[in-house]
Amino acid sequence: MGKDLPPFKLAFSQSTFQKVQSFLPLFERTIQDHKRTYNQQILKNKDYQAVQRKARMYISHFMQVMNMAIARGELSPITRTYYGFKEDEAKIPLLVSEQDILKWGENVLSGEAKRILKGLTPITNPTSAVVKVWYENFKELNTNQKTIQKNNTKFANELNDMRRQADSIILLVWNEVEQKFNDLPEQMKRQKSAEYGISYVFRKNEINRLAVLENYSIAMS
Repeated sequence: MGKDLPPFKLAFSQSTFQKVQSFLPLFERTIQDHKRTYNQQILKNKDYQAVQRKARMYISHFMQVMNMAIARGELSPITRTYYGFKEDEAKIPLLVSEQDILKWGENVLSGEAKRILKGLTPITNPTSAVVKVWYENFKELNTNQKTIQKNNTKFANELNDMRRQADSIILLVWNEVEQKFNDLPEQMKRQKSAEYGISYVFRKNEINRLAVLENYSIAMS
């Protein structure tokens, strides 16, 4: 309405119209930014979950192979201490969380590097080199995913704040519009206000009252 009508015919003030004009592009851009980061997070999550499963599996298999070699007597129980376990601790961690994968992946790689430097026999099937590939892939995607999540949360919070601003601006417009048409008959006032987006929802008693008034008007005419 502000674009189609000259200022003197508009039912709300030019200062309010300026608020709408300055606010709307920022609001629309924030909506688009939120949609973009949300869709990006969903799209990337499928690949992230696949790499996470692989990293978890290879790290777990490495530790299982280490324990089996100890059980067969091929490695000394002290081998476990290189990877952050106690010498008699044969239980493998479940690697449920992302932090579990990062922690134990780092333990496996640093521990195996120390063993190799000492000339000890490397663990194979899987080797630490294979574990490292999946661990590094997971670590990189984890960092990227956290960045996307952070951005998405940022835009979501901004959008919530801007929605409150939008509500206050809309209320301001509608109050001015209703004030402009306040002296008109109720039905005409609602019709005129509806052109500016105001939608009236009546309670049951209000509907009955309006029906009585309309019937009265018809009878009088």
